Amino acid sequence: MNKYVRKLFGIMFQSQPTRQIVHIQPQHSPTSPEEWRQYWQAKGFPWRTEPEIDAKRQEELSKRRAVAPDFEKGIYPFKGVKLSRSDVEWLLATHEDKLEPSDWEYDRYAGLDLRGANLSQVDLHGLPLAHLYGGLRREQWDAATVEQRDMAGIHLEGAILREAHLEGAYLKNAHLEKADLTFAHLEYAHLANAHLEGADLFRAHLEGARLRGTNLAGAYLQLAYFDHATVLDNAILGDETHGFVSVIDARWGAVNLSVIDWKAVKMLGEESRVRQSNTKIKQADWEYDEAARANRQLAVVLQNQGLNEDAARFAYRAQILQRKVLWKQHDFGKWLFSMLLALLAGYGYRMGRILVAYLIIVLLCAGAYFVLGMYYQPHLSFLEAVLTSVTAFHGRVFSEPFLRPGEPQQWVTAFEAIAGLVIEGVFIAMLTQKFFGK
Repeated sequence: MNKYVRKLFGIMFQSQPTRQIVHIQPQHSPTSPEEWRQYWQAKGFPWRTEPEIDAKRQEELSKRRAVAPDFEKGIYPFKGVKLSRSDVEWLLATHEDKLEPSDWEYDRYAGLDLRGANLSQVDLHGLPLAHLYGGLRREQWDAATVEQRDMAGIHLEGAILREAHLEGAYLKNAHLEKADLTFAHLEYAHLANAHLEGADLFRAHLEGARLRGTNLAGAYLQLAYFDHATVLDNAILGDETHGFVSVIDARWGAVNLSVIDWKAVKMLGEESRVRQSNTKIKQADWEYDEAARANRQLAVVLQNQGLNEDAARFAYRAQILQRKVLWKQHDFGKWLFSMLLALLAGYGYRMGRILVAYLIIVLLCAGAYFVLGMYYQPHLSFLEAVLTSVTAFHGRVFSEPFLRPGEPQQWVTAFEAIAGLVIEGVFIAMLTQKFFGK
C-alpha cells in the first residue's frame, strides 16, 4: 500500500522542466547613407550606396525586366520608365549575367538592358555598367530606321557617371548631354551618333571607343585618353549652339585625327570661353594662357599627322592668344613686337601680309617723292618716283637723285630704308620659322 501511495505522490509532485526564455534582439536596419554603404560593403556590393527598394518596386521591376525586347517595334523592358539609382543598383545586384567590371572585354557578358530608359539627372557614379544596353547593337543598328534608333537611345542627360564602368557599353544614339563622365571608363564603348554636347569627360578613358558621328560640341576633354583604336570618324567637335570642344592636355596617343572636319572647328572651347561676350567677366591671365596652350598642343599633334593647314590655323590662334597674355601681364615691349609680327606676317602663317606691307610702303613713299618733287629738286615723274622708292626700300640710300643735304626727300628715304630693313628681317625670320621650324 505504502509503495503505491509513494508512487502516486511522486507522479503528482514530479518537477517540471524549466522553460528558457530567449530574448531575440531585433536586427538594426541601416538608416544613414554611411550605414548603408557599410552594409553593402559587408554584403559584397561595394558600389551600392542606396537603401534597398521595397517589395512592390522589386516586383514591378521584375515584371518589366521579363518583357521581351523587339527593336523593330521599339519595345524594351524599361523604355520610358524613370529609374533611380536604387532601382539600378537592385537591377545590377539581381542581374543574372554577373561579371566583374575588370572582365568587361568578354563579349559573352550581357549588361543591363536599359534601352529607352529615363535616367536623366540621376547619380550613377562608380556603378559597374559594363556592356550596358543603352542603344542598338551594330547588326540591329544597320537594319533599323532613324525612328527605331531614336527609340532605343537611353536618356542620361545631366547624369552623374563619374568613375562609372561603361566598358563595351552600347550607347549608340544615347543622350548624354551635359553628363558628368569624369574618370569614367568608356574603353571600347559604342558611342556612334551619341549626344555628348557639353559633357564633362575629364580624364575619361576612351581607348578603343567608337565615336563615329558622335556630337562632342562643347564637351570637355581635358586629359582624356585616346589610343590608336579610338574611332573619331566624322565626330562633331563644335557648333554655334553648344560651343566647341575643349582639348587641353588631351592624351591623343596614336588616334587618327584626319577623319575629323577641323575646318568646322572655328575655335577651341578654351578660346571660346575667354572670348565670351559678357564683358562684365574679366578673364584671368591663366585662362588666356591655357587657351593658347590648348591651341598650341593641338597644332603640334595635327602637324605630326601631316595636317599642315589645320595645324597652322590653330598655331596662329595660339599666337594671338599669347599676345593677349602679354597685354594682361603689362609686358608692352613684347606685346608691341608681337603686334608687329602679326601685322606684317601673321606670325608666319599669313605671309601675304608682307607683300601688302611692301606695296603700301613703296607706293606711299613714291607718292611723297612725286609730290615733294613739285616744290623741290629733282622733279620726278610718277614712274621715276616709284623706281626711286623701290631702290630706297632695299637700302640704297643717300645716292642720286638726292645729293644735297637737307632735302625733304631724304627724310622719306631714311624712313623707307628703316621700314624696308624691318620688313625684310621679319620676312626672313618668319620664312625660316615656317619651313625650318626655328
